Amino acid sequence: MHDAAPTLVRSPQTAPRGILAIWRERIRVRWKLAQMAQENPHLLEDIGLTKQQVEAEIAKRFWQR
Repeated sequence: MHDAAPTLVRSPQTAPRGILAIWRERIRVRWKLAQMAQENPHLLEDIGLTKQQVEAEIAKRFWQR
């Protein structure tokens, strides 16, 4: 009896489509945060974020967590 080679399983997050979906979602969320910060800044506190946290998140590139 010999050991079979392990199979490589790609999770959806590491597959190219998964990565693109994650990047699109980050872009969408950051765009919404920017819009909220501009139009309804009082709502940031309601979701538990400071203005500085939102500004830091908005400044990130789409590939950054």
